[in-house]
Amino acid sequence: MNLSRITRLLTLLRHLQAGRGHNANSLAQACGASRRTIFRDLETLRAAGIPIEFDDELERYHIPTTFLLPPTNFSGEEALAVIVLCHELGTLGRIPYYEAARRAALKLESSLPASLRDQMRSLARAIRIRVGQVSPFPGQKDIYQQFIDAASRRRSLRIRYQSLSEWKEIRTKLCPYQVMFSRQSWYVIGRSSYHRATHTFSVGRVTQVEVLNDTFKIPRGFSIERYLRNAWHLDPESGPDWRVTVRFQKKVATNVAEVEWHTSASTRLD
Repeated sequence: MNLSRITRLLTLLRHLQAGRGHNANSLAQACGASRRTIFRDLETLRAAGIPIEFDDELERYHIPTTFLLPPTNFSGEEALAVIVLCHELGTLGRIPYYEAARRAALKLESSLPASLRDQMRSLARAIRIRVGQVSPFPGQKDIYQQFIDAASRRRSLRIRYQSLSEWKEIRTKLCPYQVMFSRQSWYVIGRSSYHRATHTFSVGRVTQVEVLNDTFKIPRGFSIERYLRNAWHLDPESGPDWRVTVRFQKKVATNVAEVEWHTSASTRLD
């Protein structure tokens, strides 16, 4: 396929995506081609899997708005943020299952004007985001996706889970309230029939998932923050809170004070 035809197909795609559609004559005029050429190009796009529809009443061709996102005008700062974050977090499994974010960044980058694209690449190379060691979860992508789908559709699940606290594999009916990435792993938080309470499950230790027909409602007033309370990670403690004072030597005190180690913590330099 030569460059001129590629350019014409991209132009055709842009016009099919925008507005209420176009007839063959207007598409031919916009692409600088004959009607016969446009019909051939439409078949080429359909063969590539693009769902081009024809409105018999209006006699116009268009692409459903649900297939392609409309073009978005990003500022330089917005484009840089999306490109850097998606590249950094979606590459090399830094956050598992974020490969799609990296592909989105590549699409955004390719759609930028050449001068802005070169500037974005230069800026992106100057920025690095370091994420700690993560659990790669080999073979768990389908299970992760089932949790995402069930949480969004409010569908209950039945799971098998290698529990470290019970020291055995358990089976439970789970109403997944929230899927959450924290520190090194993905977790699911929801109502468990086995525990008869809201519980936290590591996606990496789920061995089987069955989607049920049952639906559920998230309890009114539930929030991750209220559920975790003052937990240091994802396991809320049921006992009372204690006030603890820790003193550091001067040579490390400044470094310690630069980090907010916990939402309830406060620091003071004497």
